Amino acid sequence: MKIAIASDHGGFPQKAPLADHIRGMGHEVVDFGPETGDSVDYPDYAVPVAHAVASGECDYGILICGTGLGMAIAADKVPGIRAVPVQTEEFCKLSREHNNANVLCLSGRFVELETNERLVDIFLGTEWAGGHHAARVAKIAELDRGMAHLVGSDPDIAKAIDDELARERSSVELIASENFVSLAVMEAVGSPLTNKYAEGYPGKRYYGGCWAVDEAEEIARSRAKELFGCGFANVQPHSGAQANYAALAAVASPGDTIMGMSLDCGGHLTHGSPANFSGKLYDVVPYGLDPETERIDYDEVARLAAECKPKVIIAGASAYPRIIDFERFAQIAHDNGAVLMVDMAHIAGLVATGSHPSPIGLADIVTTTTHKTLRGTRGGMILTNDEALAKKVNSAVFPGSQGGPLEHVIAGKAVALGEALQPSFKTYIDHVVENAAALGRGMASRGLRLVTGGTDNHLLLVDLTTVAGGEVTGKQLERALESVGITVNKNTIPGEKRSPFVTSGIRVGSAAISTRGFDAKECERIGELIGDVTASIDDEAKLSSVRDEVAGMLALHPLYPELG
Repeated sequence: MKIAIASDHGGFPQKAPLADHIRGMGHEVVDFGPETGDSVDYPDYAVPVAHAVASGECDYGILICGTGLGMAIAADKVPGIRAVPVQTEEFCKLSREHNNANVLCLSGRFVELETNERLVDIFLGTEWAGGHHAARVAKIAELDRGMAHLVGSDPDIAKAIDDELARERSSVELIASENFVSLAVMEAVGSPLTNKYAEGYPGKRYYGGCWAVDEAEEIARSRAKELFGCGFANVQPHSGAQANYAALAAVASPGDTIMGMSLDCGGHLTHGSPANFSGKLYDVVPYGLDPETERIDYDEVARLAAECKPKVIIAGASAYPRIIDFERFAQIAHDNGAVLMVDMAHIAGLVATGSHPSPIGLADIVTTTTHKTLRGTRGGMILTNDEALAKKVNSAVFPGSQGGPLEHVIAGKAVALGEALQPSFKTYIDHVVENAAALGRGMASRGLRLVTGGTDNHLLLVDLTTVAGGEVTGKQLERALESVGITVNKNTIPGEKRSPFVTSGIRVGSAAISTRGFDAKECERIGELIGDVTASIDDEAKLSSVRDEVAGMLALHPLYPELG
């Protein structure tokens, strides 16, 4: 096991001997300090150990201060931690058996080293009894999630939230538009900022008392501009669809001609679908893919633009697995007097880290969501470098299409944007791209046909028409995969002949499982299992075998262990 250890000055003399004792038991020790016996504040050392245990980085924690009490109080503030100050062997044993304690807090001033060594032996050697104690510890987990009030006032909704957490934990999440936010993002979204009405923009609101939300929204705007290298960001859109509505309203009028990728070729509803506002308000000329390469036919886009002279050309997709040539789109748009609008919702995280070419500086206006590969709370943003257009965007969002902004969600966006500005986010996106390619290799090895032959980004589109005589539908495979713990979505494919509620394909993405910590080897295996399920969709024995293997993989990557 991996054991985290730390002390303050009162416990420092025993820290190194206890670490050596734990190593002698055959465990790995991670020393969180301090390095000297100088006076320090115990929360500065208790909390990092608690986070290491709560996140699963370490199996257990050992903390030593003068009494053990201060360390326990500080560690227990971290969700997922059950820290116990212990001085007797019986209490130590019971803390593990009955309470499933995961951090042992010792007194370095009032308890001898030999006694503390015995306490460590007992703590690390005693198993959690579970049984009737489990329900009580589960109630502690509810408190960790900040749900004590909800459980008391509305247990039905509390149960629905618990059910969703259980579903997420028990599934390999491969829906390309989904991800797992950090607990910091969750806390921001669930904050008192939800109480504040703030129509308008920072420094120019229609309500009083907005100075605090002004601060949060300005942080979100400045981080968005820094992350994407643009001069303007509106962070108020409630969703990507809202962002697209406002962006189009800022550059076009109802009845104007727009061009966008057709839905069956990988476009989005808001790019001109007849069922959407974009198809109802504007005269839509769709563009598609080269039928041979299944990639965007830029020459055809240029021909259509020259023929219809659109007011706006939309570049971007929701199910296109290849690099989009924004430079070529800009040339086509501007050669024909059109505005280029890029919807980078799916690839925003890749754009932020340089894993996909950026549309900033090429497109006149850019929209995005803040979830998907950006790994933030659900919402939208609009970016541009054009000052005159920025004013139109602000008016199109408020009062044009929205009222009061969701300032708690904007705070969550700010937190996620701050996380994306860290070097670790680039490493994460590198894994996203590697894992998507690995998923593709696994599926291809089982004979599944990938639209375009593979992927350059985080998603893959699978054509099922070549499987089992074309009898397997996306709807059937989505259900079969969900039954074994793999979540995907049915998806139309180029040249789709089935209903969008049935489809001839599935869409697979790597963003969420990369957040969860799956590596390329595991993703390749998941791809193989998807192929196995496709080939044995009615074979319950095979499905049961896959279900067991998936469960084993999930157990290696616990989701939100801090939440109990």
